Amino acid sequence: MKKTALVLGATGGVGGAAMRRLITDGWAVRALTRRADVELPEGCEAVTGDAMHAATVAAAAEGASVIVHAVNPPGYRDWDRLVLPMLDNTIRAASASGARIVLPGTVYNYGPNAFPNIAEDAPQTPKTRKGLIRVEMEQRLRTAAQQGRCSALIVRAGDFFGPGAANNWFGQGLVTPGARPKVIRNPGTRGVGHQWAYLPDVAETMVRLLERADLPAFESFHMEGHWDRDGRQMVQAIARALGDPVVPIRPLPWWLLRIAALVATTPREMMEMRYLWRKPIRMTNARLVATLGGEPRTPLLEAVRATLTDLQCV
Repeated sequence: MKKTALVLGATGGVGGAAMRRLITDGWAVRALTRRADVELPEGCEAVTGDAMHAATVAAAAEGASVIVHAVNPPGYRDWDRLVLPMLDNTIRAASASGARIVLPGTVYNYGPNAFPNIAEDAPQTPKTRKGLIRVEMEQRLRTAAQQGRCSALIVRAGDFFGPGAANNWFGQGLVTPGARPKVIRNPGTRGVGHQWAYLPDVAETMVRLLERADLPAFESFHMEGHWDRDGRQMVQAIARALGDPVVPIRPLPWWLLRIAALVATTPREMMEMRYLWRKPIRMTNARLVATLGGEPRTPLLEAVRATLTDLQCV
C-alpha cells in the first residue's frame, strides 16, 4: 500500500515543494486547500477546507502517516490569531491518525545569545513577536510528542527561495517579479553572511528523513543550505543568471521600507526581521550530515535560474 501524506499549505513554497517531492517518491498525497479550483499535480488529491477547522483537518488526515504543516497566513497577516490554532488542529489530527507532523522551521526562534553559529540545542530566546510564536509552536509539538499523542520532525533552514515561493526575501526584497529586473537589491550589511535555503533541497531533506525508521518521537535538524559568506554571493548569482545587459546591484532602501511599514503589513513584518541582515547568523548542519551522510544541495546558480524563471524575471 502507498504511504499517505497530508500537506497543509500545498499552494505555498515549502508545502508545494514537499507535495511534489512526496509524489515523486510514490506517496499518496492529499492537499488541504481553501479553494476548490486550485490546480494540483497529478497524483495529488485535493481536499477543500480550512486549516482553522479542526474537524476538516482531522477528516483529511484519516489514514495519513505524515502531515506536512507548511500553512501560514498570507502576507504575514494575523499571525497572532491564526498560527497556533492551526497547529493545534494539526496536532489533534495527528493524534487521531498516528501521523508524524513535519514542520518547516526558521531561524526566528533564536535571539542574539545563540548567534553566530547555531546548533539545534541552542537556547531559544527570540526578541521578535514571530520568533516567540515559533518557539511556542515547537514547544507544543514537543509536548505532544512527550505525551505520546503524536511524533514530530522539524527541519529548520534559512531564507527560502525557489519555484512556488511567495512570501520571501528573494521575491519581495532582492528582485521584483513579473519582468526582467532593472535593479537587484541587497538587504544585507556589507561583509555580513546570510543563509539561504532552496525549496526543492528542503523538500528532499524532509523526505529523506521521513524514510528513516530510527527517528525519535521528536527531532529537529538544521540545514546549512547556501551560506552567502559575505552577503554578495546571492545577488551576484542573480546578476549572472540574468546575463547581459548587466543589472546593477544596489542596497535595499530600508528607509523607504520603514515608511511603508507605517501603513502596510508586509513591510512592517520585513522591518522586524532586519536584524537577520545585520549580523552573520548561521545554523550548523552537523546533526543532519551525521544522520543522512550529507545534505542535499542544488548548485546556487542552477537554483537561482529556476527561481527567476518561476518569478517570470527571465
